[in-house]
Amino acid sequence: MSLFDMPLDELRTYRSRSVEPEDFDAFWSKTLTEARSHDLDARFELRTDTGLTTVDVYDVTFAGFGGHPVKGWLVLPAGTTRPLPVVVEFIGYGGGRGLAHQHLLWASAGFAHFVMDTRAQGSTWQPGDTADPVGSNPSFPGYMTRGVEDPDTYYYRRVFTDAVRAVEAARSHPLTDATRTAAIGESQGGGITLAVGGLVPDLVAIAPDVPFLCDFPRALTVTDRSPYREVGNYLKTHRGRNEQVRETLAYFDGVHFAARGRVPALFSTALEDQTCPPSTVFAAFNSYAHAEKEIEVYHFNDHEGGGPFQHAAQLRWLPGKLLA
Repeated sequence: MSLFDMPLDELRTYRSRSVEPEDFDAFWSKTLTEARSHDLDARFELRTDTGLTTVDVYDVTFAGFGGHPVKGWLVLPAGTTRPLPVVVEFIGYGGGRGLAHQHLLWASAGFAHFVMDTRAQGSTWQPGDTADPVGSNPSFPGYMTRGVEDPDTYYYRRVFTDAVRAVEAARSHPLTDATRTAAIGESQGGGITLAVGGLVPDLVAIAPDVPFLCDFPRALTVTDRSPYREVGNYLKTHRGRNEQVRETLAYFDGVHFAARGRVPALFSTALEDQTCPPSTVFAAFNSYAHAEKEIEVYHFNDHEGGGPFQHAAQLRWLPGKLLA
């Protein structure tokens, strides 16, 4: 695969044309206020059947958007007796929280690790356990067009709200240090991480890896690869709804959450990535408001990005933020 997007020097100065809704902050404030009207009801069940000896694993349930039950994992170094900094992780598109033994990295590094299940997903490449009880307009198969005709009904309103509540659930456990919380995620998880970074004011760091859900105006036209293509396929059938859909997506664009970034951030992108094109990632990175930000660039990689090399970069970078 050859490079298909802008040259790197242009990427470093590129700015999105996504127009921020005038009521962006009011929309999200109202959404989170409504969610918090429901008791968080975070429950942690210690699992003794994982076969793991170096970590303690809790099966988590908490109330997300609408008070709906959302699942997760809390993984701690075995025998933890004092509160630890916590890394809250969000999962890529189509995947769920998976199995407990798939989440050993951050507990092995000495941190608490909270993994949020993604409602309605978890049936593509990694299993999940959280339903989405909310219906939607007719949609193209996938999640990108569920409720896309109105910000109030759009699928990612529920997911981003779940994510904020996941941070609150992670912080509620007595063995996590609420004052030292970071958010991370890859692809969709990176987009959710940016949203959380814009909505939760007191994190210590975020690490969005090849983030999805950024710079919709460009993403929908520069790549024909799913999941962005789901929106194009929807509009191909529902002719004349372009502006309506674009107005909805603007409330969920990582570029606008990035503009509210309050903490240090480590991004990554891959220059051959046709799933989350590098221009869309740089759109969020260049808009990111906090002065302390870095981006790892993988020149000859597609959506796998840095993979374990990016995990190593995070292991070098994130502990200094969590332990400062």
